[in-house]
Amino acid sequence: MAEQITQLLLRWSDGDKSAFDQLLPLVYDELRRLAKGYLRRHADQNSLQPTALVHEAYLRLVNQEQMNWQNRAQFFGLAAKVMRGLLVDHARAAQAEKRGGSNYTVSLSEADRIGQQQDYDLVALDEALDKLAALEPRHSQIIEMRFFAGLTIEETAVALGVSHATIERDWSLARAWLYRELK
Repeated sequence: MAEQITQLLLRWSDGDKSAFDQLLPLVYDELRRLAKGYLRRHADQNSLQPTALVHEAYLRLVNQEQMNWQNRAQFFGLAAKVMRGLLVDHARAAQAEKRGGSNYTVSLSEADRIGQQQDYDLVALDEALDKLAALEPRHSQIIEMRFFAGLTIEETAVALGVSHATIERDWSLARAWLYRELK
């Protein structure tokens, strides 16, 4: 299915409107699965529904002007960035509620498997990722793609055009930096 999505994205980039109609059900289901998995892990901390998150993310993705889609990994990498923004916006809105909205927390140990369960405020994570992007943009992209979009090491390597080993090394460094930053 990954190759089918890539082919449809390429056709859509070339102006084939029928490719978009075929692409929609394929990426929608995968985006919904990713959103549902993420939100299930944090069900006690949010009221956002997977369908709402996917609809908003999908609308933002398809409205990208003159996007030159290369592959499935690139699409889901951008989806990760969009979903991150939506989750952070939702978390900020919850914090701003009149009666002191609660923060969303994100478990980095679920993403990086470093063992110790440690939850972080999603807004703090967003700020840390912005800081990391200023220092090491690729490291920030890797965290987004792996954590928010659920891409594999290989898919992330393809999306960023670097080797598998580079992604593994950068993933390890990025997790360590985030762990230190959020401590």
